[in-house]
Amino acid sequence: MNIRVLRDIKARHGVNANEIARRAYLYVARNQTLPPSVRYQAQLQLNNFGRYTRPTTVKNRCSESGKGRGIMSEFALSRFQFRLKALNGELPGVKKASW
Repeated sequence: MNIRVLRDIKARHGVNANEIARRAYLYVARNQTLPPSVRYQAQLQLNNFGRYTRPTTVKNRCSESGKGRGIMSEFALSRFQFRLKALNGELPGVKKASW
């Protein structure tokens, strides 16, 4: 397994584990009706979260090769891996088009 894929899996787990707390702190930090000291404390708490708790660190990657471009998100495969698996009949419900 590719290190990029492992990093992406780690990021996905971190985002899922901390999503509710991050959203709550973001709401407090952006709410302008609250006093500045409360908003500042919420911003400090957001800064204390780790790198892999941010949703922007998650990237769609191919689960086979680890490529980050040309991904079919429904199957988590790159175009080439999707083609190989489809031609071998390893993807249920997918077959080569002919008309």
